[in-house]
Amino acid sequence: MLATGRMLRRVLDALYLAGGVVAALFTVGILVLIVLQMLARWTGQVFPGATDYAGYCMAGASFFAFAYALNHGAHIRVSIVLNALGRHRRWLEIWCFAIGTAASTYFAWYAVRGTYWSWKLQDISQGLDATPIWIPQLSMAAGTVLLALCFWDHLIRLLVTGSHGIKTDLIDQSHAE
Repeated sequence: MLATGRMLRRVLDALYLAGGVVAALFTVGILVLIVLQMLARWTGQVFPGATDYAGYCMAGASFFAFAYALNHGAHIRVSIVLNALGRHRRWLEIWCFAIGTAASTYFAWYAVRGTYWSWKLQDISQGLDATPIWIPQLSMAAGTVLLALCFWDHLIRLLVTGSHGIKTDLIDQSHAE
């Protein structure tokens, strides 16, 4: 049972890391698009839809980075309040993770559903690129599903072990020593 738990932990951490890598690739994509747009302007050419594609990359970078950031403690948390609660801290953390889990699951459900309907209705973007809108929506849907998975992971971990596993919060680390 312990070996299965360690393997599951490695798989989940690898998924969150993969989300961070995909977010970084989308960020590089934004840079490439900006450079290509600059080159097009300098040569008197037009790059239709460049701003739309950069927006799609920005959405992809944001949504894929959410789970990675949550897993590494980079989201804003009210640690001062949590530390002030002392022995009641666990209950507030459970409540916070439960709210986050519910909200991210709700958002993931509707992101996937919206992407499906955009695909089914063959919806296209309003910009010059006329991209089938479900293609950029895939990054939002996948990122929100990954975020919901991360919230579920940390909530269950908190309920079972008493610790959510987020270790990089500086205030928490100073009290752990």
